Amino acid sequence: MATTANEVWTLLGQLIESQKETDRRMQETDRQIKELGKQIGGLGKKFGSFTEGLALPSMERILQERFGMEVISPSVRASKGGQHLEIDVLAYANSDINTAYVVEVKSHPREESITQLKNLLQKFRIFFPEHKDKKLYGILAAVDWSEDLKQQALREGLYVARIHDGVFELAETPADFRPKLW
Repeated sequence: MATTANEVWTLLGQLIESQKETDRRMQETDRQIKELGKQIGGLGKKFGSFTEGLALPSMERILQERFGMEVISPSVRASKGGQHLEIDVLAYANSDINTAYVVEVKSHPREESITQLKNLLQKFRIFFPEHKDKKLYGILAAVDWSEDLKQQALREGLYVARIHDGVFELAETPADFRPKLW
């Protein structure tokens, strides 16, 4: 069966229109995926805030009763030289204790969570020179710990807090645990 030139041009025109429709649908799908990504990111941020709010009352109790902290501040933000630092909970005591604790709260910690807390601790004195003479320690608080990650955090000299019966508590530390002084 022979195809005429007019039929070829007609088919080619239909193919071009079909491709334009496909391109338009792909652009719309891309737009929807970007919007969904924004919504998921916002949901993740809200869940993080929820976890921090859940941890705060328990962490306040631990920081006051176990470590003698006098000032406990949630969600501390600092800026210096165009750089920014955000701490989930900052606690300190100016008395003879002369110590500060930086608490990072995660719902599901990963190895990067340990690195993130260590980076916060390393930058702390730059952003808070008023605490330069204090002993400084880190606490990583999380809802869902794997045993391996918990042990890694302890080996790094970080205190570990976990949720138990709806309340955050410090995890048992091995007898040889020595918190790292930053």
